[in-house]
Amino acid sequence: MDKRTHYAFFWGFLALLLVGACAKDGGYYDPKSLNKHFNGDTYAYLKSQPGVYDSLIQVIDRLELASTLRDSNITLFALTNASFQLAINNLNNIRFLADKPSEYLSTIDYEHLDTMLTQYIIRGKYPTDSMLLQDGVGLTAVRYGYPMHAKLAHTTSSGFREGGPATIDFSDTKRSQFRRNWITTTTGSINVETDNAFVHVVNSDHVFGFDDFISRLTYMPPPPNLFFTVGGTWSTERENSGGPNAIEAAQFAFDSNRETKFFLNDFNGVWLQFELNEPTVAGAYTITSANDLPERDPIDWNVQGSHDGENWVTIDSRSGEIFEERFQLKVYRITNEVAYKFYRLNVLRNRSGGAFQVADWTMNAPDNTQEQ
Repeated sequence: MDKRTHYAFFWGFLALLLVGACAKDGGYYDPKSLNKHFNGDTYAYLKSQPGVYDSLIQVIDRLELASTLRDSNITLFALTNASFQLAINNLNNIRFLADKPSEYLSTIDYEHLDTMLTQYIIRGKYPTDSMLLQDGVGLTAVRYGYPMHAKLAHTTSSGFREGGPATIDFSDTKRSQFRRNWITTTTGSINVETDNAFVHVVNSDHVFGFDDFISRLTYMPPPPNLFFTVGGTWSTERENSGGPNAIEAAQFAFDSNRETKFFLNDFNGVWLQFELNEPTVAGAYTITSANDLPERDPIDWNVQGSHDGENWVTIDSRSGEIFEERFQLKVYRITNEVAYKFYRLNVLRNRSGGAFQVADWTMNAPDNTQEQ
């Protein structure tokens, strides 16, 4: 072999090595959906994975949802045993400190369990191919029409953004259009297809119930609402600009529905008032934050009572109050033994800006619970 032939062979061999190396690793990889298929329905799939979904099956059986997982076209964001264990352990640690007995999946309040679990069971079949839109896809829970959301995401791999495996960002929207109010978890496995569903497996570090599990099961409801039990007439210092029949009129601050609200522009303080049918002692009151911008929340206010609607006595005053969440109901227990016919909430300041909103205000009967 002469020298020219030798060099040609060497450079040709080197070129083949480089081509092979580039073909092997381009610095990232484009993951493919595995689309694993299980021959059977979704309930049977969960049953086929002993040691993984035992807690989920227990809750499904208790809620009588097995037929839904067998017969309906659904998407299941499947919770592993670890997600339930985290939730139960956290709950019982709090109950232990409060000297209360432990709770288990078999004893937890049915309605709370039902509301939380059905968020993970979605109407319709949604593989990751349906989540390619930039804003993801809105989902509807199988019961109660609760809005959830899913968006396809990729992890980082080999130093390249979005070069890793596909995952799903699965969010509890809290019925808010603003993403900052959402609570999001991710999946660890995707696109397991059964005869009637797609199953996406939620990461094992996710706590069942998103952020609602502890609050739901340690929540102490307020005493009875005097506006309903005694009855009477509401009024306000100033009405929504659209008038008393507007969709965000003052009447909605009195309806005990957190998904409606009273809204004002050009806010500079406002009072809400209720005249009871007969004088009644109030031992507590509640205020509930509305659905969107936190800067519209009340932050400073006082509550007053009156016998005649003209002479007022301040029975509680608050300053710098913050609502950490949307639709958050706060109960304020007060020391009051006088039966007033009129009660008034004077909102003195909102958090910032020129708009104000509140979902609800109530005056409530006394009870024996001390304010925390």
